Amino acid sequence: MKPITEQLDIIRRGCGELLLEDELEQKLALGRPLRIKAGFDPTAPDLHLGHTVLLNKMRHFQDLGHHALFLIGDFTGMIGDPSGKNTTRPPLSREQVIENARSYENQVFRILKPEQTEVVFNSAWMDKLGAGDLVRLAATHTVARMLERDDFGKRYRSNKPIAIHEFLYPLIQGYDSVALKADVELGGTDQKFNLLMGRELQKHFGQPEQCVLTMPLLEGLDGVNKMSKSAGNYIGITENPSDMFGKLMSISDELMWRYIELLSFEPMDAVNTLREEVNQGRNPRDVKVGFAQEIVARFHSKRDAEAASLDFEARFRRGAIPDEMLEKILHAEKDGLPIAQLLKQAGLTASTTEALRLIEQGGIKLNGEKVSDKTIKLNRGQTAIVQVGKRKFAKVTIS
Repeated sequence: MKPITEQLDIIRRGCGELLLEDELEQKLALGRPLRIKAGFDPTAPDLHLGHTVLLNKMRHFQDLGHHALFLIGDFTGMIGDPSGKNTTRPPLSREQVIENARSYENQVFRILKPEQTEVVFNSAWMDKLGAGDLVRLAATHTVARMLERDDFGKRYRSNKPIAIHEFLYPLIQGYDSVALKADVELGGTDQKFNLLMGRELQKHFGQPEQCVLTMPLLEGLDGVNKMSKSAGNYIGITENPSDMFGKLMSISDELMWRYIELLSFEPMDAVNTLREEVNQGRNPRDVKVGFAQEIVARFHSKRDAEAASLDFEARFRRGAIPDEMLEKILHAEKDGLPIAQLLKQAGLTASTTEALRLIEQGGIKLNGEKVSDKTIKLNRGQTAIVQVGKRKFAKVTIS
């Protein structure tokens, strides 16, 4: 294993908070592989790059010789994680949970090392707990303590209902750490209360307390809101290589560095060198191309990444697309946004009538290709370069 100082440098990369660092140093000094836990509720069948922030950090730990516990919360998924929610979250059925869990298992090994990963389901121990055990678990904390959680507190003060079973969620997540004897638990910054619950319950059950490492929530393509499918600003890890590459190239130059810090496996020394080169005049697009190739290769193959890069070059660079252009976020209904409405809403045409006329005249291009179909629509989550005539360009994201 690497020296402790080097391990800590890698572990700290991109993290929001590390509690408690001196305890982690002591655990690393034991010289054994640490048990690194991260839990995922199987509430959606497909992962996007926002989900992989935690997986990447688990991979960092694996590269340092540690053991990953990929916890699929099939039991807690039937409760529904209330973190950050203003209303009670509807629980999933057992069938939905099982179906989504299978999908997760098929995707995580694009990042994690199988030989250093243990996939576990919290139903394995939670199904064995009886009613008396749950009552005793609930007795370890008070209602007042639960209301210290920001989302619970806000709902209580605004007279919004809080179901009793929602109080069980952080307790069960904490008990998972007891069952797994976790040394470190990873989670998003919105999970801090639940992660600390694991420390408290481990102490209650006479175990060494886990360290807690929170990771920031990755912004989506709009650069503002958290990446999510509902916001339509996501990049799915199963998307085809060209779409994935194009979406990564569409992020702003400023947001690019945050994506690289949280998603790239390049050493930070190399990233800092790239940042210095850009500050000295190197085109940031060159850096973005390299980053996009790395991500596409990770989830597909190196050959796919090279092909996607060439395809992007053919469609955009040879079409004389400018480095800087108007950026717009437009909203669409479930069935998408028609091209004529898109052009008007983006301010590229004065009306939909003008947009339709320009399409007829061959004056509209979408991602470097001429638009001839007036009925074409862009769906939520898509980002495209729209060109009107020779000089009007806009990068449009549909949400």
